[in-house]
Amino acid sequence: MTTHLADWVRLLTRAVEFTGTGIIAIGAFGALALFLLRMAKGGTGRDRLVADFRSGLGRSILLGLEFLVAADIINTVAIEPTLASLAVLAGIVLIRTFLSFSLEVEIEGRWPWRRGAAPSAADPKAQG
Repeated sequence: MTTHLADWVRLLTRAVEFTGTGIIAIGAFGALALFLLRMAKGGTGRDRLVADFRSGLGRSILLGLEFLVAADIINTVAIEPTLASLAVLAGIVLIRTFLSFSLEVEIEGRWPWRRGAAPSAADPKAQG
């Protein structure tokens, strides 16, 4: 790969990483601001507010992680396609996939393959 093209790919990788990090940070602060606003209004129960906060925070982390994985893939495939870098990428993807899976279970409150089994409390259709 030419040096000029490699520089552009590195810049693209950094932009995708920055985007993923920004999504996590903005999502976290947004979820916190919404939580504090709802707490100040005292509308729904505290347990529901905490569950909504955790769900919003978890979803922003999940989306940000997707961008970070994409940046790792771009960097590894386009810039450093060696067996060692592919092994590192596989480890990173494995860890982030496990983290994403764990967050999804935490947010939804059930295993992903049980989605249709029981409606969640956050589902408006389940509330009547």
